[in-house]
Amino acid sequence: MRTFSEFQIIGHVGKVRAVGPTLRVDIAADYGRKDETGQFQSNPYWNEVTLFNDRVIAWARDTLKPGDLVHARGTVRQTRYDKDGQTVYGVTLAAEDLDLLSAKAQAAI
Repeated sequence: MRTFSEFQIIGHVGKVRAVGPTLRVDIAADYGRKDETGQFQSNPYWNEVTLFNDRVIAWARDTLKPGDLVHARGTVRQTRYDKDGQTVYGVTLAAEDLDLLSAKAQAAI
């Protein structure tokens, strides 16, 4: 039996930055809802997705802009390291696929 741990995010790009040989893309998924007056209230959750594949990194660096709508899919990896005698835990969202769904609309001049 095959086992796996996977994530999928559809959201808007925030920061795109190089960290060592990887590229990290912040993606906001909005879990908004209408309040009691019927007004939409935004409730974004930011997720940092890490790209390891050189081809995907080059494409993302050249293509993605803040506000673009993207779809990211990949594996979830728990990380662990010692810092000052304490074990620190984290999670890496390692994207295997990253697709541009819609570029952010440019403001008219």
